[in-house]
Amino acid sequence: MTPTLLLPAALGALIAIAVPLAIHIARRTETQTIDFAALRWLNPNPRPVRRLRLDERVLLAVRIALIVAIALLLARPVTRPPGDDRPVVAVSPAVNIAEVPDRGERRVWLAPGFPGVDRPAPALPTNPASLIRQLDAETPARTPIAVVMPPELTGVDAQRLYLSREVDWRIAASSPRPEPVVARAPPALSVRYSSDGEDAVRYFRAAATAFAEPGKPPAFEAAPVDRPLPRNARYLVWLSSAPMPATILDWIEDGGVALLAHDAPSPVEGGQRVTWRNATGEPLASAGRFGKGRVLRLTRPLEPRAMPALVESDFPAALWSLLDPPPAPDRVAAADYAPTVRATPGASPYNPHPVDLRPWLAVAIAALFAVERWLATRRRRPVAA
Repeated sequence: MTPTLLLPAALGALIAIAVPLAIHIARRTETQTIDFAALRWLNPNPRPVRRLRLDERVLLAVRIALIVAIALLLARPVTRPPGDDRPVVAVSPAVNIAEVPDRGERRVWLAPGFPGVDRPAPALPTNPASLIRQLDAETPARTPIAVVMPPELTGVDAQRLYLSREVDWRIAASSPRPEPVVARAPPALSVRYSSDGEDAVRYFRAAATAFAEPGKPPAFEAAPVDRPLPRNARYLVWLSSAPMPATILDWIEDGGVALLAHDAPSPVEGGQRVTWRNATGEPLASAGRFGKGRVLRLTRPLEPRAMPALVESDFPAALWSLLDPPPAPDRVAAADYAPTVRATPGASPYNPHPVDLRPWLAVAIAALFAVERWLATRRRRPVAA
């Protein structure tokens, strides 16, 4: 067991030890005067001899111990149990465990909790990089670590993999696992237009037709601005310069996505980021959050002369990505994701299960306080004659 203080700065409270010391130095023990005959021949005003004397040293020691215990309690003492010093081999669940030779190391699955490989392979982790960082932090500094990964990693984050030590980065053949392929459903468009925006409806009808599978009708619905939205509406195109009614604003706040014409007032306050640009880098649409939903606003009129992208072949794909952005890529070749060493000076290994000593200190503080009260209030305190 290794004792450690999680908040060592709290030991500054030890300066309070000066308080009982000052009290015991300034205070003199109660005295009792005894008269006897020879005192009549002594000088009634003798020059006193001053010397430093601490009275009731047991009580002083108990008070100092009480302050030390309180300071340690504030410093949050814990003990760290000793770990397994064997080399660690972390195996991705995507790797066939038969491909990893057993040389007496501590072999674990790269999964939450790091279960042993004697158990069935768990599900693939959603973020293996986070688990590798956790394994590096929880393993003693001098314990070697080997990580066995498949040729291609999925679910990695966008940060570079920095660790505190050199890691044996191995790449093994992955075990065959069927990967579910989930096709993205195209957005079902609901268009609301006024008289000045009715001509632009055809561009979005054409895009919805391109979204639809062959032989199936497009998921498209258009109506004037006074028509309420369908209950299952998810994407709205607002082709009007008039403000949106309160019912539609509430719909957006609940998670709806609205694409506004360039002259429509946007309910989004503050800055918005550009989400669509043309081939020359000029902005075509910006986006902002409104409650749980998103509000997109075009920067140009919906006519080919002002926005040539309307009649280009990739307009349906651009509109789809604008309304429903695809997820960020999370695949990378394992050989390109090998970790880099970046040690943190003075850092101690993370222990997920430290033993908290504060309950024991609380009991000791209560006992010391009871002893201090008994010594300070007892009837027969030391009396100097």
